[in-house]
Amino acid sequence: MADPPTEAPERNRRRRLFWPGGLSARLLVLTVVFAALGGAVAIPPAMAAYEKQWLLDRVRAAELASLAADVAPDRVVSEQLKSQLLAGAGVEIVAVSNDGVRRLVFANSRPSKPPYLVDLRPRAAGLGLFAPFQTLMGSGERMRVVAEPRFRPADFIEFVATDTELKRALAAYLWRLVAIVAGVSALAGLIVYLALNLFLVRPMQRITFAMERFRADPDDPAAKIQLSGRRDEIGRAEIELDLMQADLRTALNSRARLAALGEAVAKINHDLKNMLTSAQLASERLAASKDPKVSQALPRLERALDRAVKLAADVLVYGKTQEAAPEPQVVKLADALAEASAEARIPDSGVKLASKVAAADQVTADPDQLHRILVNLLRNARQAIEHEAARSGPGRIEVSLETVGGSSLIRISDDGPGVPERIRERLFQPFAGSGRPDSTGLGLAIARELAQGHGGDLTLSVTGDQGTVFELRLPDAPKARPRRGKATA
Repeated sequence: MADPPTEAPERNRRRRLFWPGGLSARLLVLTVVFAALGGAVAIPPAMAAYEKQWLLDRVRAAELASLAADVAPDRVVSEQLKSQLLAGAGVEIVAVSNDGVRRLVFANSRPSKPPYLVDLRPRAAGLGLFAPFQTLMGSGERMRVVAEPRFRPADFIEFVATDTELKRALAAYLWRLVAIVAGVSALAGLIVYLALNLFLVRPMQRITFAMERFRADPDDPAAKIQLSGRRDEIGRAEIELDLMQADLRTALNSRARLAALGEAVAKINHDLKNMLTSAQLASERLAASKDPKVSQALPRLERALDRAVKLAADVLVYGKTQEAAPEPQVVKLADALAEASAEARIPDSGVKLASKVAAADQVTADPDQLHRILVNLLRNARQAIEHEAARSGPGRIEVSLETVGGSSLIRISDDGPGVPERIRERLFQPFAGSGRPDSTGLGLAIARELAQGHGGDLTLSVTGDQGTVFELRLPDAPKARPRRGKATA
């Protein structure tokens, strides 16, 4: 059901803006989330590197403080200087190992319980990615840090200190990282969103708006999608939508034309049936005439009137374009071809009919429907030949019959100009036309519908500058037919 007039503009306005339920909002949220996740993955390595550098800075400070004992007179440092050196380095104990002998350089106090070990030497396991978070979750314990010396020859240098200051530094650094990741994620998300919105979302919105307007009013010129000329999937979607809209407009126009035509036919048919009844009464009066020409033409006139009355009655009974179910019976094709040729006015034209059908050849079909099929095909062939401007001699129509796979195959060929290429794909569609100004475009559509109603088909076999061949296939060919006669013109 279509949206109320007051709701459609509001909905379109919300979609053009940043609407939380739209694709643009979801795209922005997803981009920010993915960028934040990418930044979050980088936080543990950054924290581990920061913690290692912080500890190495303390190791260098402790190492420099240990050098004071080497340069002091008699290698004795006063308690005041020792306290100042340890406080400046931020440690409680400094020790040096040389040649396997560990020497305590400075010590303020002895820890009550053994500190946990942090080994920064290259060959050691080192800090894990989650070591900084373990430090943050700790309860202010002492740590023993071991590293290689830089300013003095020794196996290693170590210090003991509480991790309280390290925890504060790690917490401050973590908040800075979170702020940076949040800012970068928001900025990256906004940039990616704007780019994707420009190249993807906006074109998709144009396609969506065109579809909505087309659904509301297919005849609205603004509903036609404006092609952007892109060669990617968006461009292909625009082209396919444009073709689909064109096909739907054609189908809707055809349906509207059929509806109008059906209404007109119903009105005309009612009056036509009365006229045909009067014509039948007139033909009965003509039956009393002694004129031999009238007697010769009267049976054909009566058969034509009977078919017209039956067709008019069928239209009134069914009230739709569906044909009545055929009533197949064995029909002599030569006789059916002669009647159809006369109604298609082949003898009165300059076109020659070459029949390769023997007098005893038979097919299984509804006589009236077979007559209508043959009349349409012969009339089309005659009109195609007559409208060929470059023709210098008389035209020729040839009809043949053969049995193929238990079916009767009737070939009707002509030496006309052929079917125009632009209408070959839709040749059997109603109102497709045959390229001639006097064509209604219904003859071939009716003929094919009647053939398919028999369980057969009507196809265009060959067409070109040398002529056209239509093949009418009818099922249930009679089992035996007498030998065919020679072709007659």
